[in-house]
Amino acid sequence: MTDTAKADYFERKLDDKHRLTIPAEIHSELGRQVVITRGFGRYLHLYSQKVWDSEMETALASDILDEKIADLNVKFRTGKTTSKLDGKQGRIMLETHQMRYAGITKAVTVVRVGKYWRISASK
Repeated sequence: MTDTAKADYFERKLDDKHRLTIPAEIHSELGRQVVITRGFGRYLHLYSQKVWDSEMETALASDILDEKIADLNVKFRTGKTTSKLDGKQGRIMLETHQMRYAGITKAVTVVRVGKYWRISASK
């Protein structure tokens, strides 16, 4: 697996501390802080803090008695973390529980899905 970077996806290997290096080309898009959550399937979602605050929080704050919205809140808030891009290398930290959930050991593929990114184990 090579370390490649393109506009809509990139592949990387996590370092020994479970850090993922984000390509410099998308640092400004993500900003200084990101939100990492479980995805709909066995993968993770990566949001800029701005997208999380403006779109996800709004979507998850719908009707308090809507069971579908409640289920989405549980899905996206269970294991949710924030991580700051370190200034030097643009790395973020994946937590062990997130890696376990997504079946990630070392190599990942990160793909743009509209306004967020999907992180999955490379095959």
